[in-house]
Amino acid sequence: MTTIRRIQDAELAGKRALVRVDFNVPMKDGVVTDDTRLQSALPTIELLREAGAKVILLAHFGRPKGSRVTGLSLEPVAQPLADLLGDAVDFVDDVAGEEAAAAVADMANGDVLLLQNTRFEPGEEANDPAFAAALARLGDIYVNDAFSAAHRAHGSTEGVAHLLPAYAGLALQREIDHLVAALDKPERPLIALVGGAKVSSKIDLLKNLVKKVDILFVGGGMANTLLHAQGIKVGASLCEADLADTARVILVAAEEAGCKLILPSDVVLATEFKPNPETRLTAVQNVGADEMILDCGPGTVVALNQAIDTCKTLIWNGPLGAFETPPFDAATMAVAEHVARAVREQGLVAVGGGGDTVAALNQAGVADDFTFISTAGGAFLEWMEGKVLPGVDVLMQRDAVSA
Repeated sequence: MTTIRRIQDAELAGKRALVRVDFNVPMKDGVVTDDTRLQSALPTIELLREAGAKVILLAHFGRPKGSRVTGLSLEPVAQPLADLLGDAVDFVDDVAGEEAAAAVADMANGDVLLLQNTRFEPGEEANDPAFAAALARLGDIYVNDAFSAAHRAHGSTEGVAHLLPAYAGLALQREIDHLVAALDKPERPLIALVGGAKVSSKIDLLKNLVKKVDILFVGGGMANTLLHAQGIKVGASLCEADLADTARVILVAAEEAGCKLILPSDVVLATEFKPNPETRLTAVQNVGADEMILDCGPGTVVALNQAIDTCKTLIWNGPLGAFETPPFDAATMAVAEHVARAVREQGLVAVGGGGDTVAALNQAGVADDFTFISTAGGAFLEWMEGKVLPGVDVLMQRDAVSA
């Protein structure tokens, strides 16, 4: 893909740059409570402004499903963004209509304009050609800087990219560079840590990873289904027993691919799922009928950390236990701290992603030690599943055509 960094400033001066950003930020009572996603958009915005472009920002917020929903306006984002930029950010309560066109016409070089929530328009999620054409009329070039929305074939992520010269923004390119380095062209051995509640939500992920990684560790509730498929009784634990055949397919695929699959060998049990209940530590083969597996035990942590120490690249998606509820955060915290040390002291390349993963790494206080943390959620997961991301694919197609 061609990034905007490779365009000469003279080519950008005076151009109307439609920039798809991710401003789907946490907000409470109309106030942005975490500006991380605003900050990630700053390098692209500032590059365009310094080159003399007119920056027109496209973003969604929440799920209004094609109608105007009180409380889902992007207007409260304009001032926090202006504070970060140190300059004014105008807002218009329109996406691709006459008001938006008039606001764009009034822009001077270097100005920044934030349009209303793209998902207020029915044509956005439908990827309606007429809506995409209306967006295209507002700009001279298109820049996608929202990897987190790149798995959606929407008007502002895919449709408009066919109609204008299209480029990758700096944040999107950085995300892809790290994911390619971690999964597609990694330094080996490569280990993946996958956790979470249900195998059903990550079947495609597991099937893809066993073909690509050297070692795969599965924890969280997902591990219970794989253990059950091997004939190990998991008591009252979360377990998708109806997916036992699918789990066995994954186990066989791992063996055939030469992927070493690691599952918990010892577990922390409780009969109640609440903070700090009475717990029991035991080998995974000794789970009682009324007990729930809620975390990996210390033996599993030691074995996993030893496996990590043999690797040069690590990918992490999903916690190893019910980390939100102490003491079932112990395994996730211990492994996270070990990975952080391996990054600092051994040069391990460690990439993490997914909402729960980011929360867990922040809870462990090690997010800054990781090589890269993706906040993309669904797009990160679909990339790991080996799926085509429409918002990325169209940029590659346009590059192929221009070449």
